[in-house]
Amino acid sequence: MKITYLKGDTTYPQGEGNKMIIHVCNDLGRWGRGFVLALSKRWREPEEVYRSYNKENLMLGNVQFICVEDDIIVANMIGQHDIKPNELGEPPVRYWAIKMALSKVNQMAKLSNSTIHCPKFGSGLSAGKWEEIEKIIKETIEVDVFVYELT
Repeated sequence: MKITYLKGDTTYPQGEGNKMIIHVCNDLGRWGRGFVLALSKRWREPEEVYRSYNKENLMLGNVQFICVEDDIIVANMIGQHDIKPNELGEPPVRYWAIKMALSKVNQMAKLSNSTIHCPKFGSGLSAGKWEEIEKIIKETIEVDVFVYELT
């Protein structure tokens, strides 16, 4: 496994073969800020599936896998609790939940023979540290990962 950083739009993953686009969602059922706006602009299914789930199905660590094209799967990972810091000032990101979700992503990526494509998830609105997320990716993922930064 190697992590490659690219300039570009994650919703147009580069390369040949099957691809899985992964990102972090909150556990409240709220979809409307950050990377999800780009996803919704390109495909309606990831948002529809996310919004169709009830609160019990939006548990931290869960993943929704949505096939949006013949060779592209989107993985909605539930790795953010709430949308703002709690009363102790802790950010919404939950690293343990991201690790749990990434284990499921890894299994699906190997099953579908997919590479993984993502923005720097968990470090934007979730207020996590990318260095921590990258460490979890290295511990959990066994396929190549492509991280996109917008130009």
